[in-house]
Amino acid sequence: MANKTDFMSAAPRADQLFSAPSARADRWRRITASCDAWQAGHASQAEVMHALEEATVTEEFFAFPGTRQMAALLDRVAADDAAGSAAAARRISTKLLDKSYRVGSDQAEQGDESDADLTFAPHHSNARPYFEVLLVSAAPQAKWAGLASEIRRLRRPEDSFIYEPVFVGSFEDAFCAAALNPSILSVVASQGFALHSRHNVPVLRSLLDPAFEDASADRTALGLCKILKRMRPELDLFLLSDRDVEKLAGDPEANVVRRMFYSVEEPLELHLAILEGIQDRFQSPFFDNLKNYAKRPIGTFHALPIARGKSIFKSDWIRDMGEFYGINLFLAESSATTGGLDSLLEPTGNIKKAQELAARAFGGDHAFFVTNGTSTSNKMVHQALCAPGDIVILDRNCHKSHHYGCVLAGAQPLYVEAFPLTEFSMYGAVPLATVKAAMLALKAEGRLDRLRMVDLTNCTFDGHMYNTRRVMEECLAIKPDVVFLWDEAWSAFARWSPLLRPRTAMGAAADIEAYLASPEALKAYEAQQAKLGKNPTDEALMATRLVPDPRAVRLRVYQTSSTHKSLSAIRQGSMVVVKDVDFGTIEAQFHEAIFTHASTSPNQQLIASIDVARRQMELEGYGLVLNAIEIALAIRGAIAEHPLISKYFSVAGADQMIPEKFRQSGFKDFLTPGITWADALKSVREDEFLLDPTRMTLICGTAGFDGTQFKGILAAEFNIQLNKTSRNSVLLQSNINNTRSDVAHLIRVLVEICNGIEKNLAQGGEAGRKAFAKRVTSLMTDVPDLPDFSAFHPAFRKDAGKHTVEGDMRSAFYCAYKADECEYVPIFGKECDERLKNGPPMVSSNFVIPYPPGFPILVPGQVVTSHTIEFMRKLDVKEIHGYEREKGLKLITPAALAKRMGK
Repeated sequence: MANKTDFMSAAPRADQLFSAPSARADRWRRITASCDAWQAGHASQAEVMHALEEATVTEEFFAFPGTRQMAALLDRVAADDAAGSAAAARRISTKLLDKSYRVGSDQAEQGDESDADLTFAPHHSNARPYFEVLLVSAAPQAKWAGLASEIRRLRRPEDSFIYEPVFVGSFEDAFCAAALNPSILSVVASQGFALHSRHNVPVLRSLLDPAFEDASADRTALGLCKILKRMRPELDLFLLSDRDVEKLAGDPEANVVRRMFYSVEEPLELHLAILEGIQDRFQSPFFDNLKNYAKRPIGTFHALPIARGKSIFKSDWIRDMGEFYGINLFLAESSATTGGLDSLLEPTGNIKKAQELAARAFGGDHAFFVTNGTSTSNKMVHQALCAPGDIVILDRNCHKSHHYGCVLAGAQPLYVEAFPLTEFSMYGAVPLATVKAAMLALKAEGRLDRLRMVDLTNCTFDGHMYNTRRVMEECLAIKPDVVFLWDEAWSAFARWSPLLRPRTAMGAAADIEAYLASPEALKAYEAQQAKLGKNPTDEALMATRLVPDPRAVRLRVYQTSSTHKSLSAIRQGSMVVVKDVDFGTIEAQFHEAIFTHASTSPNQQLIASIDVARRQMELEGYGLVLNAIEIALAIRGAIAEHPLISKYFSVAGADQMIPEKFRQSGFKDFLTPGITWADALKSVREDEFLLDPTRMTLICGTAGFDGTQFKGILAAEFNIQLNKTSRNSVLLQSNINNTRSDVAHLIRVLVEICNGIEKNLAQGGEAGRKAFAKRVTSLMTDVPDLPDFSAFHPAFRKDAGKHTVEGDMRSAFYCAYKADECEYVPIFGKECDERLKNGPPMVSSNFVIPYPPGFPILVPGQVVTSHTIEFMRKLDVKEIHGYEREKGLKLITPAALAKRMGK
C-alpha cells in the first residue's frame, strides 16, 4: 500500500488529501500500536502524546470519538496510565473500523464513555441510518457540549434517521470539516463566526489556501453556504440569522440555502427540517413503490409467467433459479404499469418523480432513465436532435453507438481526430483547436447553419477528461446555438468529486449558465470584439480563447451516463441528463426517440436500481468517490514503489497519457514529488485535458505480455476481471465498489507474476533473456501507427463542403444490404496491394472495429488506404467486428460507386 503516514506532515502531497478517511483509520491504528508499545515498554509517553495531539486537529471535524473521549484519552496519557490509554485507544479504533459507533449513537451520547457507548455493537439491519450535522457557531467553544446535549434531546423514536452534531467556530474550519468528513450531510451556519481557523497546520492550509485565493470573496454565513454548495452540491444548508432574516431570505444568492431560521427560536423545527432534507434524498419513489407492490397479494393475468415466482418455485426443474435469486425478485416482477407502478415510456407517477430527483442530483433540468445501456441513450439523443443532412462534429474514436446514431438519424458525421498515443496503440481526446478549425471551415463555406451538434466523449475509455467549459464556450462563440452531446458513460461518478465535477457536462453547464447571467460576461465579450475587430481572420480566432456573446447563446447540453458503469445500478442502467433552454421545442421529438428505442417491457429491477443508485450518491457519494480515487492512487503508488513490480509493470501517469502541450499548468501526476493540492486544482482549471485518476493504464508489455494475453491470465489464474486492453496495456478501473483488500489482492498477484518472470528468465539462460527482450521490443517499440480517418468516397459527398470531410454515411451503410453492390477483398494478397496502388479505390461498406483498440478503423463509405491495411495486417487480435477473415473486407463495388456518381 502507498504510504499514508505523511497526511499531517509539513508538505502533504496532492494524493494524500484523497486518502483522508482511511488515513484517519490508519492513524488510530498507529495510535493504538503506540499505546500498546508504551504499555510493553517499547515506546515513551511523549511519543504517544505527540501522536494524539497531532490527531486532535482533524478529529475536531468528526462526531466520534468526540471531544470528551479525546480529552479522557489525553488525560489518561498525561496521568501515565499506559494500560488504560491502550484500552481506550483500541476501543475507539475498533469502533471507527466497524462503524459500530453509529449504532451506539441511538443509545448513548457521543463522547460519553459509558459501557453503552463503548460496547462493540454489531451492525443491525434495522438501525436508523446515521449521519452528521456540521454546526458553524459563533458561541464560545465552552458552550458546544451543552448545545450538543440540547440537540440530542430533540430526538424522537419516530425519527427515521439519527445524527450527531459537529461544532466548529470558523469559516475555514467549516470548509475543512465538509471536505474531510464525508458523513456530514447537513450544515447549519449561524452568523458571527470567525473567519480563520485556530489551527495553523500544513494539512489544513493545503486545503484552505487554494480554495481561498480570492481575498474579496464573501466570508459571511451566506458566503460559506455558497462555497460549501459548490464543493458538495448534495449538502442541505440551513442559515440562522439574528437580524434581517426576511431581507436575507429574499436575496437571489440565498437559493443555495434550504431554509432560514431566525436565530435559534425554533430548535425543533430546525431538527425536523434537517431530517426532512435527508428524507428528500433518501426517498426512492419507484423502488419504494415496487417494494410495496411486492408485499401485496397479486393475481396475475398478464403475459409474464415469472411474476410472483410460482412457475419457478413449484417446478422440479428450475427451482434452483428461485433459490439463487430469492423470492423478492419474482414478487417484484410485473408487466403492469398500474397498481402503484408506472410506465417508463410515459411516466406520470413514481418513475416521473424518480427522474426529477435524478435531474436534481446530476445538475440537469430533466433526466430520463434508459434500461438498455448508454448505447441506446446516445442513439436517442441523435434521433431527437438530428435530421437528415444535419452535420455532427464527431470524435472518430467514439463509441460505435454515435456512429450508428448518425446512420439512424441521417446526420452527416464530420470526423475530428483525437491525439494519438501510438506507444500504447490508443487515442486520447480531440484537441479544441481541431474542433474550432472544423467549425471555422464550415463557416468559411457558408455551411455553419447545418452544424447541429458537437459530440465528444468525456471521459474517454482511457480516462481523458475535456476542459468542458472552455470547449463549450469557444464553440458557442462561433455558433451560439450549437448542441452539445457529452458521452459520460464512464464518469457518472464524477459529479460527486469537487476535483472532477467542473469537468463534467452538467458541472460546466452550470458554471457557464451562471457566468452568462453576470455583467462580466457581456463586458468580456465586448472587450474581445473590440480587440479582434469586425472581420478577424481564422488565424486570429484560432489563436484566441474565444468568449461567447451572452445575449445570443442558447445553452443546450446533453449528458449520457452509464449508471451501471460507476454507480450501484444493474447492468445496462443508463440515463440522459438534459440542460437545454430550448428543450420545449424538441420535447415531442425526444419522446418519439424514447418510443423508438425503449422497450415496452422494461425490467422493473433495473429501473429500481437506477433510482436507488441516485439515492446512494446523494447521501454517500462524496465519500464513496473519495475512496475510489484513493484506491486508484494507492494502486499507482504501490506499483511504483515496489522494487520487483516496478521492474516489469508501471501505471502511465498524466505526463505519459497527455502530451505536454495540453497540460498548460505543468501538472505531471498526483504522485510526482512536490505536486500539491494547489497544483491539482490549477490543472483542473487550466489544462486542456485532465486524466481521471480512477482509470489506470497498466503497462504490461514491459513484462512480455500483450494486453489480451495478460487480461486472460488475470481472469483465468487469479480471478481478477477487467475489460479494456491495448497492444501492450490493460486498463484498471477503481470504482465505489473497491476496497483496500482488492488493492492488496492485486499487488500480491503482480508480485507472484513478477516472481514467475524472474524464475523463467533465470532458468532460460541467455537465449531466454534474448527472447524476452525481443518480445518486449515487439510490444513496446514495434507498434503500428494508428490510422486516421481518410475520407468519404465522392459518391457519398454530393452534399458536402469542398474543404470539410463530412459525408452521407447512411447511404453507404445501406449499400451493404444489396449483395450485388458488394464484394470481398482479402487484406493479404495481390488484389489488395494492386488496388491500393492502381485502383479502383476500395470503399468500405460497413464498420470495421477491432478489439482492441475498440474504435472503427473503417466506416461505411470510407476510402480504404494503405495505412489502414498496414494497421490491420499488424493487428494480432482475435476480435474484429465487421470483418470476416475467410472472406476479407466487405466493400462497395466500383460499379455501384460509379452508378451513384452518375457515370
